[in-house]
Amino acid sequence: MSEAPSTALVTGAARGIGLATTRLFLAEGRRVAMIDRDAEALEVAAAELGDAVLPVVCDVSRPDEVAAMGEKVRAGLGRVDALVNNAGVADFGPIAEHDFARWRRVMETNLDGVFLVSQEMLPDLRASRGAIVNIASISGLRASTLRVAYGTSKAAVIHLTKQQAAELGEHGIRANCVAPGPVDTKLALAVHSREIRAAYHDALPLNRYGSEREIAEAIVFLCSERASYVTGQVLAADGGFEATGIGLPALRG
Repeated sequence: MSEAPSTALVTGAARGIGLATTRLFLAEGRRVAMIDRDAEALEVAAAELGDAVLPVVCDVSRPDEVAAMGEKVRAGLGRVDALVNNAGVADFGPIAEHDFARWRRVMETNLDGVFLVSQEMLPDLRASRGAIVNIASISGLRASTLRVAYGTSKAAVIHLTKQQAAELGEHGIRANCVAPGPVDTKLALAVHSREIRAAYHDALPLNRYGSEREIAEAIVFLCSERASYVTGQVLAADGGFEATGIGLPALRG
């Protein structure tokens, strides 16, 4: 009897990096549970990908919805070999304009969601000796203006990943983190002006934004057996942004 194909669960899978990651997993022959709270976008994305995907509508910040999602995934896939916590929200603005409600809207998805989904799928990952990849951001590695909630949430995701790696390794579970830099997504195109894009290009050693596919390649690698001795690590897929610190472009030789 042939072994069942391996599986992955991807949150925030209806678009962007989550959808690109789903496509790469499918290309590897995995089945994928696609999780997103945007029912319409999820339906459209899943319809194009065939029977190897299981779309489940879920707001990862709500414990009851996460519990129901877990049951649907178990019923539909039977096992989970890799978990990608990608769902997140971005809300940028000055510290003085961030009230507690705004702070919580970011934290409940970007941090609470990672915790809740990981906890829900923990028994499954123990059984499969699986992998967790949490998606943080370069904003979790280096501070920047206008990102008091977003950057703090992503820094917390990085530390949560290390906590998971430290404690779950004895169960064969690997936990790693990908921290994307500027990426060409619809969100970035909408909120980054021409001046902002030019400034990023000048600050990046590779002088360009990354693609969704490039970030997905890093995620899928960390979920694979090729990374079987890698855990507790933060991979900055950022064109060299984090390595350069706060150097002035005018001082480059």
